[in-house]
Amino acid sequence: MNVIVCVKQIPDPAQVGSLDPTDNTLKREGKLILDESDSYGVEMALQLVDTAGGGEVGLVSMAPNDEMSGLRTALAMGAAKAVLVSDAELAGSDALTTAKVLAAAASRLGDIDLIIAGTESSDGYTGTVPEQIAEVLGLPSITFAKSVAIDGGTLRVNRQTEAGYDEVTCPLPAVVSVTAGVVEPRYPSFKGIMAAKSKPVEKVTATDLGVTPVGWAGAGQQIVEVAAAPEREAGEIVEDDGDAHLKIVEFLDKLKVI
Repeated sequence: MNVIVCVKQIPDPAQVGSLDPTDNTLKREGKLILDESDSYGVEMALQLVDTAGGGEVGLVSMAPNDEMSGLRTALAMGAAKAVLVSDAELAGSDALTTAKVLAAAASRLGDIDLIIAGTESSDGYTGTVPEQIAEVLGLPSITFAKSVAIDGGTLRVNRQTEAGYDEVTCPLPAVVSVTAGVVEPRYPSFKGIMAAKSKPVEKVTATDLGVTPVGWAGAGQQIVEVAAAPEREAGEIVEDDGDAHLKIVEFLDKLKVI
């Protein structure tokens, strides 16, 4: 079984981030780390390959400046190889362009049995990229997986819902997005860290993948302004003089709640 995991490399969330004044986007300079949400996908992929008794885990990632720190962490966990898309022209790309790039990168890793992604990244929160990858590749997609199993050529998923979970199946190959806590990610061992340094990472550009337009041109949008959220105002205190319920009803009526 060949499983591909979409891995996002992000600025360390423990550090205070900053915006690029030229385009109001998050600065992604220096070392980037493996997004915690994607570590669950890497672990799930490794377990599925072990259960299948053969195959390998490949990674795809899109990051600036040939940054591979986060990828190396995933490789140290046990993934076999990776494709890194690094291209200055990708700056400003929206979710759909990202999906097109990752889908094209995944296709460079050979036959696909399953693509795994986190539900959403920790620094973007669009929550749409996995489904868009599935659409680009013409594959079925299951989202919000809290458990994943392979039964022959069938993907079986318990899909998280507000009321519990749904039992969902679809044929392979497919795309699945997993929730945090679906498995417990392993820590890279010293042996794994050393081995990761020699594992193959193919570096490509958007042009190599044939994806165009990209960046701001592909997104067709711009971030005009970023402003601090307004401070929360103090609430209104209603003293009960016997008619507090009427004041509350009047207040709710003004808010169009009732």
